[in-house]
Amino acid sequence: MIRSFKELEVWKNAMAAAMIIFRESKRFPPEERYSLTDQIRRSSRSVATQIAEAWKKRRYVAAFISKLNDSEGEAAETQNWVEFARACGYWGDDLARDLDHRYEVIQGQLVKMIDHADEWCAPIAANRPRPPRGVEMRG
Repeated sequence: MIRSFKELEVWKNAMAAAMIIFRESKRFPPEERYSLTDQIRRSSRSVATQIAEAWKKRRYVAAFISKLNDSEGEAAETQNWVEFARACGYWGDDLARDLDHRYEVIQGQLVKMIDHADEWCAPIAANRPRPPRGVEMRG
């Protein structure tokens, strides 16, 4: 049984990819500091962050799915920034291909979680306390 988002393979993969981007983006030229460097680091870190948030929101299937969708979007944004880094000549084809592949795997993992959200959320939802009789739950 998974007890923490840190045990999720998708989160581990997102963290590993973000750390590669952090290390490799240190070589970007200074004029990219507030544009490409900040943007690619932000989006890559957000992939893992959104997964962590989704994990804590799995009490509600819609909130869980929403956060995973956000993570998927951040992964696609990161792929776009990777392509900019390659096109600008800051990163070689091998690094860009490796990162693109990593984010394709992450997106696939996210889609599987989204497609089976009920299974990820069911244990929490099943343990949710019932409201007292006559008390309406608002959501």
